[in-house]
Amino acid sequence: MKYLALALLLCALASLSNAQCYRKPMTPGLTHCQDDVDKTWHEMGSSWRNSKCMDCDCDGCCAGYSTPRSFPDDCVSVFDSQACQYIVHKRDDPTVHCQIFGSVGK
Repeated sequence: MKYLALALLLCALASLSNAQCYRKPMTPGLTHCQDDVDKTWHEMGSSWRNSKCMDCDCDGCCAGYSTPRSFPDDCVSVFDSQACQYIVHKRDDPTVHCQIFGSVGK
């Protein structure tokens, strides 16, 4: 019974974590670090946005966008990788934007 309680607790904690960010271990004495996605090198203390729309520094990266979670049922969210943002529009008319009631991230 206590294993079931522990499993339920771990499941609840996992939903509270932020999967939009990750941290990287730092090696003392380095002057540059490498972006995990683009393999580009960056000076310590700098920040950048990589090709996966992640805002990074040498300590780690976080999503540079928010993800819509609550919007009208007749709408759809589409990720624009050039602008690094989700666009929510009517399913049958992409020119009509929809209101977003809730989102996660950034």
